[in-house]
Amino acid sequence: MNHPSCEGSSLGRRTMTCVSAMALAMGILLPGAASAQGRQEGEGRGEGRVVLAGNGPGPAANGPGPGCNIIPPLASTGTKVDISQFPPADSLTDPELAGPVQLLKSGKFDIPIEALTGINVPSGNPRGTITLPLFKGAVKTPSGPKPAWYIILDAGNQDEATRLGVNFSKKLPNAGDAARTATRQADGTFLFESGVVDFSPNRAVAPGSEDRPFPPSVAQPGSIGDADYSPLVNVDGIIYDAPVVAAAVEDGLINFPNGNPNYALVHDQVVAIDPANRTVTLSLINGFSFGKPVFYISTESSDPTVSAIEGNTFAPRLRRLEVGIDDISRSAVERIFIATNGESKGGCNNPQRQGLSAALLDGHRPNNTFGGIPTTARDYSPVWDANLYEWTEDAIDKGYRGLLTEEFRILKLARDGYITGPNGAPFGSAGPVIVCGVAARLN
Repeated sequence: MNHPSCEGSSLGRRTMTCVSAMALAMGILLPGAASAQGRQEGEGRGEGRVVLAGNGPGPAANGPGPGCNIIPPLASTGTKVDISQFPPADSLTDPELAGPVQLLKSGKFDIPIEALTGINVPSGNPRGTITLPLFKGAVKTPSGPKPAWYIILDAGNQDEATRLGVNFSKKLPNAGDAARTATRQADGTFLFESGVVDFSPNRAVAPGSEDRPFPPSVAQPGSIGDADYSPLVNVDGIIYDAPVVAAAVEDGLINFPNGNPNYALVHDQVVAIDPANRTVTLSLINGFSFGKPVFYISTESSDPTVSAIEGNTFAPRLRRLEVGIDDISRSAVERIFIATNGESKGGCNNPQRQGLSAALLDGHRPNNTFGGIPTTARDYSPVWDANLYEWTEDAIDKGYRGLLTEEFRILKLARDGYITGPNGAPFGSAGPVIVCGVAARLN
């Protein structure tokens, strides 16, 4: 598993060019490069230290401490009666009401989603995964058709979404040529016209300075799509969110049903893959939407620095999507709000922990905040327009910095001048998009 380099393949040369160009476009400078396959121990938080390196999904969603664990408590907390006396959550009869909701009906969770608020889930076990149907289609290449291993998380047609047990997004039909084309084969799987992913690079991420961990000093994604690749696929006029999760190889090379897969051949969020039984298990990630905790799956982004931090596939074709337009009629995107300098002191023990600086320092997820998701809004899209925000020095000095979990709270703080874009820039879209299918709402 070698790093791509400027002297390597044409894909490697394009990638390193993209890293520099996109990093500069976002105001993110990457002063160093690193080659590492694991966490470097025995070093302080000095500039350039690789604290998040190698491959795989990283820390679990069911993490330690209130800053890295969003699983809700028992509904009976603070009462004098046992939880067994409580009625089932209202969401079990009406998903738009309070309570947990499994959004990806096609998946099997290791955490019992619909029992949440009625049971205790110990930290760390189960991990926080979802097992999904794995499809073996094909992709056309210059040397002939090759296997295409993909999952489906969302569809732009309500009937098709219901049939597949995935999320419906009315915005996906606006994807335009950010979606590649495919035809439906006799067995129902997709034959992609083009687009492959290289899973062989080693992912490497290092924070910047200790007082300003973001932007990172090193950021190298662990998987890279070619110029034609996109998780968005147009099949018979329906747009699907169908990310590729394994290399274009035959079954035997990706047979890891019990875990410990070869990350030179599979997506970094894969925990186990079983081509014989056509299933793949993926790591879930913590987030929020309108004050509610959610689990999601991160699969691609349009920026190499973002993909390195997220542990997903860098897919440059996604840059064709228009950003900064949110909910107007031609939009294919919804907004995600990402703190650059949220609270990080104390790591996972801090209930106010949030943001990229925290993630770069402790390796856990940044607790991002989504706009609308299914059951809370009708403007959901799995394509998220990254709105990066930075707390002002004035807000920090006054003790206002904390965990933000709701879109309009964030917009109000931007209006009132307590948060801005990175480095004091105007608040709004930073340019990249991130493809994340929302898997569950936890309460």
